[in-house]
Amino acid sequence: MNEIGIEKAKQILKENGVKQVLCAFTDVRGYLLTFSIPAREFIEGDAFVDGIGFDGSSVRGFKTIEQSDMVWKPDPSTLRVIPWTDGIHKSAIMFGDVYEAGGKDLAECDPRGFVAKRLEKKLKDEGKSAIFGPEIEFFIFDGIDIQNLYWDLFVSPNGGKGDSWGAPRVMPISSELDELPIIRPKEGYFRAPPEDRTVEYRNELVYYLEQLGIMVEYHHHEVATAGQIELDFKPFGLVGVGDAFYLYKFAAKNIAKLHGLIATFMPKPLYLDNASGMHTHQSLWEGEPFKGKNLFSDPDDEFGLSQLARYYIGGLLEHAPALTALNAPTVNSYKRLVPGFEAPIYIAWSPRNRSALVRVPAYFKKPSAIRVEYRGADPSQNPYLGIAAQLAAGLDGIKKKIDPGDPVMKDVYELSDREKRELGIKELPTTLKDALEALESDELMKEVLGSHIYDAFIELKTAEWNQYCLYVTPWEFMKYFDI
Repeated sequence: MNEIGIEKAKQILKENGVKQVLCAFTDVRGYLLTFSIPAREFIEGDAFVDGIGFDGSSVRGFKTIEQSDMVWKPDPSTLRVIPWTDGIHKSAIMFGDVYEAGGKDLAECDPRGFVAKRLEKKLKDEGKSAIFGPEIEFFIFDGIDIQNLYWDLFVSPNGGKGDSWGAPRVMPISSELDELPIIRPKEGYFRAPPEDRTVEYRNELVYYLEQLGIMVEYHHHEVATAGQIELDFKPFGLVGVGDAFYLYKFAAKNIAKLHGLIATFMPKPLYLDNASGMHTHQSLWEGEPFKGKNLFSDPDDEFGLSQLARYYIGGLLEHAPALTALNAPTVNSYKRLVPGFEAPIYIAWSPRNRSALVRVPAYFKKPSAIRVEYRGADPSQNPYLGIAAQLAAGLDGIKKKIDPGDPVMKDVYELSDREKRELGIKELPTTLKDALEALESDELMKEVLGSHIYDAFIELKTAEWNQYCLYVTPWEFMKYFDI
């Protein structure tokens, strides 16, 4: 994103007739939070310098009530006019960092400022940079009724209509399952209109994302039925990719609403169909990206991959169990991380092979294109934490020269248990509880997150797991009521 100073930001607000500014930050869980400030407070007042006070005790994972006063300070370089607003509703959005009362000390509870920005600065001080390109998948539906759980009509993978007990009533964008043509489960990848009814929505979303400074490289219908889509944008640095992630979600949800649709980034909303992931492409550079040297590239290597990149992969694999808690942080995430739905559940690496947790894309061998793809993430995460943790794990691999072992060239899903044991291939955690236990035993993650966010995240997510365990689901009534 282009650098914007305070004076330029004021000019943008004036020239575009902006009336309100959405001041944006995230809680520890990853929810985007905003509050509105009249643009005049930034144009005529001191809001750009002093920031805005707010109640930190009302934000999950931030402060207790006796320490609630906090200050949000804007980052003018992130100011973007919201292009679908107009008139008295003309608005802009701007990210900021969170400070302690008084506005001098950066708050340790702030994912963007304390975790992502701190790690990015450390890398820059070493003369390096990292860039990230997440493949963010999501669904759009005509509607959903979460208050009525019942036998939801569903087109089974075998072709006929089936029943999925206990799913909320989801109305796919095909409107009615009896309306033809439809996209069958697991057959949505790259489908063309008229089966793909998301094209116009995607085109409009691309138009608005580019006005927000997010340049989309390509977009398409994904594998699942019922409007699963993906738009991939050009890479950003660590803080920038977190900002872009939230602008992407913000635009996707709001443009859907304008069309009477609902966009959801819940990882697994549909039973017996593919879920939404967030495969994250990443590379390490000497100096600035695309201007300096791609440290992951070695033209003489079989896969175009440097030894440093292999150590980076070793770090990702070493810390994979703990990374899962931060990159797949919901109970629902683990209904994605199961065999049979293209999700990576085995801790291994490979070129081209999509059954491995870490993949080295082999589309092109030119040095600037060499990168590593971490496939164990989904869009329910807080990217300031999840992607920062990926980077920290990779850098730890470089520091400790962690050997990732030989690449797995076979489909890991097809290997027998004996073959996986012989190859030393382990599995990711299968529940949020297991992932949290792995996070609690990983000292690097505690260092990266800082003790406040580390403790708050585990406390919040443990409570989430406990709530899930206590809830009696409709599936249990169907299965056990007649005992």
